[in-house]
Amino acid sequence: MERILDIIEGIAYEKGLSIESVSLAVKESIIKVAKQTLDSNIHYDAEIDKKNKTLHLYQVISVCADDDEVKEDKNNFITLLEAKKHDSEIKVGDELRYELSLEDMSRSAINALFRELEYKIQRLIETQLFDKYKAQLGKIVSGSVVRIDNLGNTYIEIDEIRVILPKKNRIKGEEFNVGQVVSAILRHINIDRQNGIVIELSRTTPKMLEELLKLEVPEIKDGDVEIVNCARIPGERAKVALKSVLAKIDPVGATVGVKGVRINAVSKELKNESIDCIEYSSQPEIYIARALSPALVISVVLEDKKAIVTISSDQKPKAIGKNGINIRLASMLTGYEIELKEAENTNENLENNNKEQENTKNNLDILSSLFKG
Repeated sequence: MERILDIIEGIAYEKGLSIESVSLAVKESIIKVAKQTLDSNIHYDAEIDKKNKTLHLYQVISVCADDDEVKEDKNNFITLLEAKKHDSEIKVGDELRYELSLEDMSRSAINALFRELEYKIQRLIETQLFDKYKAQLGKIVSGSVVRIDNLGNTYIEIDEIRVILPKKNRIKGEEFNVGQVVSAILRHINIDRQNGIVIELSRTTPKMLEELLKLEVPEIKDGDVEIVNCARIPGERAKVALKSVLAKIDPVGATVGVKGVRINAVSKELKNESIDCIEYSSQPEIYIARALSPALVISVVLEDKKAIVTISSDQKPKAIGKNGINIRLASMLTGYEIELKEAENTNENLENNNKEQENTKNNLDILSSLFKG
């Protein structure tokens, strides 16, 4: 245990850990091994002498006034009367500390100490990594593909750790190659006793689209444009509701960019996913009508969380979209169940309007004839 502080500093530097945390791990390890190999009933303490850079192990005995307590645990308690024989100034509640020799430790005890210290250092590294990546939950991380298993799960190396992008979290039809750099959302992190840190990525969550927009659109990153909500059917189509904090900024125009350059860059990263940008409205009726774009809506009537949308027959296919994708996304985006209702026959409406106009003309003709001489 000579020069233990040098060893601790070396471990801390090599593993990127704090000296305090490694010192605590060393002290906890020596106490645990002492309990296992010397006497499990004794109270121990360990101290590091920073001046001499050495480690000391002590047996700790508490001073008490109750003889009965001493009778129950003579190893760890001593009466005040007995303690005063060692130190006349000692009081109830104080401690006597007797140093134990570490030189007499058996080889098995030293091996046990090595294993325990190795285990604790590994846990410290995992905890540090866990805290680092936990702070990045919901953010985009990038790394190189190192392996793809038979189930289609992709393993990616990010800095010093290997993470998994499950097949279910991959955009349909997406294929990766070993060595390829892949970006994804850090979706979940956990520490498993058997496997250590387990990190799961995703490219299908709406959060992926939101974070890509933040990277591509300065107005969103700076907070001048806010993403209110986002809905995706990964790899096919998405809708994003946007609102501007500043009246002078067009949220949709800023997000799409000149000639669509910004939104196209995001779409390319998501395997050419089609992205509709709409301006959010606090009026649910207007919000729902905009969410159904490119269809043109005649009216929206709300019944609790259901929206009855009246639409002309020629606009209905646009509102529904291919395989119902447009209406599904609009419902996901707004939170309303959307029911489409076709408007009454427009030809009948046109005939009625023509009749009304003709009657009005006849009435005007009759009125004008009264003033003729």
